Amino acid sequence: MKLLGQRLMARDFDRQVAEVQVRIAVMNGYTALGIPVTVAVG
Repeated sequence: MKLLGQRLMARDFDRQVAEVQVRIAVMNGYTALGIPVTVAVG
């Protein structure tokens, strides 16, 4: 979250919720990129 900023830019509560959801989606995308693909051998 620190890379995306620690403060919310939106003032309206509904827009703050949407902003947090977007940040979470971005972080999940970065996490998915870092997860190794495991393949069973044999």
